[in-house]
Amino acid sequence: MTVSEPRPARKRLDDYTRRRLFLRIGQAIMVAGGIMGLVHWLTHLEAFGPEQPPLLLDLAIGYPMAALLLILGGVVASRKPKAPAK
Repeated sequence: MTVSEPRPARKRLDDYTRRRLFLRIGQAIMVAGGIMGLVHWLTHLEAFGPEQPPLLLDLAIGYPMAALLLILGGVVASRKPKAPAK
């Protein structure tokens, strides 16, 4: 049985990689918000059948949640890496 060498410590992501990661995650959240708003709008147009969502579901999950996801995605996507400590 051989003893494996210890793994080197995981390096922190460089600033460019972290920035791109936050940008893509934020964009994915914004796409989810856009899809949620679109589906909610199509539901009101009765594209999926004559049923309308219940009032509580409509007020809590419809457009407000879509707007929240769009704003949250924008905040995450615009995050900048922290400046190095001196």
